[in-house]
Amino acid sequence: MSDQINEQELVQFIADRSKSSLDSIRLVLKHEADFINQAQQNADGEVEIDGDDLVDYVLSRSDVKLDELTVETILDLEMDYLTEHGLAGYID
Repeated sequence: MSDQINEQELVQFIADRSKSSLDSIRLVLKHEADFINQAQQNADGEVEIDGDDLVDYVLSRSDVKLDELTVETILDLEMDYLTEHGLAGYID
């Protein structure tokens, strides 16, 4: 994760808005980071991530025992946090 992101604040933000445990949130975010780090950058140096592919990747990890809705909720709330703090946005 970026140095600009306060990970503890992010995890608490997600926990406050979901029914997920802090450990589950951290696990999903760890696997998300692995997925993003493996993704190819485009000519502008940006990485475009397909949300469905990301969810499938997280669910395929052997240590993830969460359902699809929970993983999607965690990732959606992370994006809400990043968008609110001006650190990310959606491509139209």
